[in-house]
Order: sequence, then C-alpha cells, then structure tokens
Amino acid sequence: MDLAAARYIGAGIAVIALAGVGVGIGNIFAAMVSAIGRNPAARPHVFGLGILGFALTEAVALYALVIAFIILFV
Repeated sequence: MDLAAARYIGAGIAVIALAGVGVGIGNIFAAMVSAIGRNPAARPHVFGLGILGFALTEAVALYALVIAFIILFV
C-alpha cells in the first residue's frame, strides 16, 4: 500500500469522531431547550452547563481535526 493512501485512510478514520461530536452537540442543546422549556427559572444555571458541555464536546472535534492534519501533513 502506498504511503499517501495510508495517510488518507488514517485521516479519514480520525475524522469519524466528528459524527459523534455532531450527535453529542445536538443532544446537549436538545436537553438544554427541553429543560428551559420545563422550568424557565432554571435558565441561568442550565445555560451555563449547556455552554460548558458544548465547549468540551467541541474540543473533541478540534482534537480529531488536529490528529487528521498531523497524519496528513507531518
């Protein structure tokens, strides 16, 4: 197998994590909207936790992209 082909396959496998990140972010915001809809008084607490969850989930996406770029270009 050619080295370039192996790099492309490895980068593609590393980027599969982005599908999980998309599902995770969707679940976070769906739960946040549902919680605020059920109890609007809890909005300040729920919103902060939702943004924290979004940031941590988005960090996984950034790590996956960095690993894919490292595989491709280093």
